Amino acid sequence: MRRLLLPLLFAASTSWAQLPSLTLEQLPRPTMPPGERGPVVPAQVERWRLEAKALEYGDGVRRDEVAAAKLYCRAARYGDAEAQFSLGWMLTNARGIQRNDAEAAHLFAAAAEQGMEQAQNMLERMGGTPLGDPPPCLRPPETDPPVAAAALPPAARNAKPLSLWATLPLPQNAPPAIVNYVKLLAPEYQLAPALVLAVMATESNFDPLAESPKRAQGLMQLLPETAARFNVIRLRDPSQNIRGGMAYLRWLLAYFEGDVMLAVAAYNAGERAVDRYLGVPPYAETRLYVRKIMAATGGQRLHPFDAKVTGASPMLMRVKAAMQSLQAR
Repeated sequence: MRRLLLPLLFAASTSWAQLPSLTLEQLPRPTMPPGERGPVVPAQVERWRLEAKALEYGDGVRRDEVAAAKLYCRAARYGDAEAQFSLGWMLTNARGIQRNDAEAAHLFAAAAEQGMEQAQNMLERMGGTPLGDPPPCLRPPETDPPVAAAALPPAARNAKPLSLWATLPLPQNAPPAIVNYVKLLAPEYQLAPALVLAVMATESNFDPLAESPKRAQGLMQLLPETAARFNVIRLRDPSQNIRGGMAYLRWLLAYFEGDVMLAVAAYNAGERAVDRYLGVPPYAETRLYVRKIMAATGGQRLHPFDAKVTGASPMLMRVKAAMQSLQAR
């Protein structure tokens, strides 16, 4: 019996050795999922992530890492930190897809910036700050309105009439004293009261004592470093707080050449994050924040700005090109 088995085992081992081996480079590389149609709500993003996890581990469904990666990618673009971390982990471990440490580092960074400790640990192991542009799975979704392709006309650039903004309704729960004060200051800062009050409503709901876990304070939720940057001495003083927030908004509108979506995204996440991600950063909080303000201001994408306040973002042309190319797909 043993004599019969030996030739069979030898033949089997020989045929196995002749089979082509699968290298890491030959693993599939998922393509970008198509753009979504219509608005995407947080519950949908969570469903994508949960479905991706089931596909990754074969939990109740046939295991399919490529399909899992595509769904993680979808959720990652809408700011889901867990999806960003999971896709980064798949990329670093070649879990059914090609390894890509550069893309993984960006994904870990986005999740870490949203407070995910595991992602921060992975990012530190990979050497810290990721290099190069963010991957497609962190680019703004196609459903975002494109950045304005053309500059504002001279009258708008000089921040004269705000006719489009003057017709917008103001928040109904805004205290009359705050509304009157904002209207009084608005011409000085070349801002539409509707925009200022929409930001204030989203930031603090008009509570002068509001304070966030990140130490942002007051009606306009200024961080201490932002307050210092715009000469605010007493953060708790409503008048100084409003002035500081309006000064920052005016600066951001000049920096992003009147693009309201980018300006309010930067008000929430910082202008460096908007520059780095070539648009609204992939943070769930920031995406919801922007959506609320855009809805409150009737979707007005452009606001007059004063180019003398500061130079334009050096990344702005790249931001425009990246977002327009996504829209063209």
